[in-house]
Formats: sequence, structure tokens, C-alpha cells
Amino acid sequence: MNDQQRENFHIPLDKRHSNAWDMFATWVGANANNGTWYIGGVMAACGFILALKILFFSSALAYIFLSLIGYIGFKTGISTMGIARGSFGIRGSILPSLINVTQFIGWTAVNTFIAAMSVSYLLHDLLGWPVYGKIGGLKGMIFGIIVMSILHIISISSGSRSVQLIERIGIILVIIFVLWETVVVFQAVSLSQIVNWNVPAKFKLAPGTAVDTVAAFNLAWVTAGADFTRFDRKASSATVMPFLGALVGVMWFAFIGLVATISIAISSGAYDPNNSDPSSIASRLGLGILALLVIILTSMTANAVNLMAAGSALTNIFPKLKLKYSLWIVAILATLVTFIPMIFGSFLDAFTAFLDYVGMVLGPIISILVVDYFFCAKMKYNLTELTRKNGAYWYHHGIHWVAIITWLIGIGGFFLLQRIPFFQETIGATYIDMLLSGLIYWLLTSFFRKEAA
Repeated sequence: MNDQQRENFHIPLDKRHSNAWDMFATWVGANANNGTWYIGGVMAACGFILALKILFFSSALAYIFLSLIGYIGFKTGISTMGIARGSFGIRGSILPSLINVTQFIGWTAVNTFIAAMSVSYLLHDLLGWPVYGKIGGLKGMIFGIIVMSILHIISISSGSRSVQLIERIGIILVIIFVLWETVVVFQAVSLSQIVNWNVPAKFKLAPGTAVDTVAAFNLAWVTAGADFTRFDRKASSATVMPFLGALVGVMWFAFIGLVATISIAISSGAYDPNNSDPSSIASRLGLGILALLVIILTSMTANAVNLMAAGSALTNIFPKLKLKYSLWIVAILATLVTFIPMIFGSFLDAFTAFLDYVGMVLGPIISILVVDYFFCAKMKYNLTELTRKNGAYWYHHGIHWVAIITWLIGIGGFFLLQRIPFFQETIGATYIDMLLSGLIYWLLTSFFRKEAA
């Protein structure tokens, strides 16, 4: 790395510009979006009370890891994938970076697809175009994807500064919209009806599977934590605010998706998890054009975070690439990926397959990052060495094979645990797999250090 690249790699304390409100708004905005609403709708398949319990506890556990990664970002001033050099090695960190690029491009595509549905409904209301899913509705979706992609490029045009501005403006409009929709839902259906609603047997979601679904959704944010907290000036806001903001955001919007989906099921007499997307629900509730515009806005607030995380990971792979250009690259790639659900035929099927991928590959990575910094490195990385070839974090030709092997074991463990009926019906596979992955990494690292000594 040259001097300019090292400066971009590490953000010193006197160059940071984020405060506690920025952190809170960023993470509320990250979760106050279409995807969270959709997750709430999917979780309706557990029933209201069980869905709320799983949403809270699985989310809170995931965001403890967000706080831990956030703290590392504050202490080092380095992005999450830059931090991964300490555990995976300078070259080895390319592996989690590639995963981060793909998963955040995937989340951008998910939110873009849902927002494009809103554009499709807007075009139907304004111009009479058929909505997506009807004959001739494809052109509205394609137009919507193009519009949303342009908006996303605008939102990340100035890097972290424009993301910060989008979140500050977006959070106010989102608050107004959610309060409005809450009133509309409970005017149509009472809370007691929603609480006592029974899920049709063929649609019931096993508790453990639901835990894994929520975990995959929330853990995706963890690997973006340091990308934002490295711009924070205080340790307290870098750790507490991401936890609170993300938890408030996910519970808030998932709750709306949950009650709105159950409300539609009660009023229509039929529940279909494929109709959990915000645009369909907003249309059925009669919320009108303004609601669809807010859904489009929430896609921008969430995807500003997604694209920033994907862009940061890409710069770890290609250090000479400026963040601004990496953001444009991932935005264009996300546009192309957004068309994939059309090939699947069912957005729910594509979304579920994507969540399975995220949960399987991310859990072990997060465990390795946390265990390495807090236990193996004793909360101290040599920042200069993180950029130096043949230095302390070069390991074997730039790769720390202990981390790679642990990650592979973690993937295998998740695959096996998820198929055991006990875990399907109780606590899920994700967090058990993360615990085992962290323990395996710590034991292997300790063993090889003793052998080297």
C-alpha cells in the first residue's frame, strides 16, 4: 500500500465525523426497510406471539455481535474486512471480503426488487400499467429496477457523507409512515384478533427454522459494523448505538410486516406468505401513492448501508480502488442481480435460498473475527502490520489456514445441525454453530502457537 491507501485503510480519531445520533439513525435506517417488513410477514407463519419472541431474542443476540464488531472498528479505525486481515491473513481476508461483497449485493438486490414492486404499483395507479405478476407487468418491474438503481447510485455518490445525509432525512419520513400504517392496520383489525389468529397447518414455520431465518437476516449487518463505527468519535456510541438502532429498526418494521400480513389474512380469509411484500400489503390496506413512495425511500436508506459495506469489502480486495468507484461497481452489479428472482419465478423461494446461504457462511466468519480480536489478540492489533507483506499477519503466504479450516468446519456444522429435528424445532443451528466455530478457532490457534513456541 502507498501512503494514500494506508490513509484510506485507517481513519484516525481526529478525522472522524459521526456522532451517537448518526450511529443510531444509520442502524435504524438500515432495518427500517422493505426487507425487514418482508421478514415480519414471513414470520407470521409462526403465529403472532411466537414470532415476536423469536424476532426479539434472535435479533438481540445477533446485535451483540454487531456491538463487538463496532467496538473493534472504533478502536482500530478500520473496516470490518480490514479487521479480517488479523484473523484470516492479509491475503486470506479476500475470502470473507468476497462473501461480504456478494451478500451485500444480494441484500441490495432484495430491497431493490421489493422497491421496484412499489414502482410497479405506482405506475399502475398513475398510468394504468399492469402490476408485477399480471400479464404485461414485467415492463413496470424493469422500469422500477432501473429507477431504483439510479436512486441508489445518487445515495452513495459522495461516500459516507451522502449515506449519512440519506439516513438523517429518511429516518424522519419513515417514523411518520410507520405510525400512519399502524393506525390503519388497527382500524381494520383488533390486536386481540391478530394475537389469536391461527396459522394454517401447511404454512407453519418450525421455531428453529424461524430462529435461523431471523439470525441470517440480522447477522448480515454484523459484517458491516466497523465500516461505520470507524467514523465514530466515541466508544460508547460505536457500541451501544448500533445495537439499539438495529434492534429498534428490526422490531419496529418487522412488527409492522407481521401485523399487516396477519391483518390481511384475517380480513381476506386466506394467508399466503408470498404476499408478504410491502407493496402488496400497502395496496390492500389502501394506503395509496404516498405509502409506495415511502417504501421506495426506505430502500434507499437500507441500500445506502448495503452498498457502503459491499464497497468497503471490495476495496479490501483491491486496495488501489477508490471507495467511490467501488461503490459504483457494486451498485451496477446489484442492479444485474436484482433480475434473478424473476428467473426463480417466486421471490419467496429466491429470498429463502439467499438467507440459507447468508446464515451458513457468515456465522463462522463473525465468530472468528470476534474470538481472534478479544481472546487471541487480547484486544490489540498492530495496525501497521495489517498492511505489510511478510509481517505479523502474513501467516503462511498471506493466509491464516486455521481461520480458513475453522470456517469450512463451521459451514459443515451448520449444514448438519440444521437437519437435526431437535434444532429445527427449538433453538435453530446458527448460534450453536457460531459457538462451536469460535471454540474450534480458539483451540486451534492456541495449539499452533504453543507448537511454534
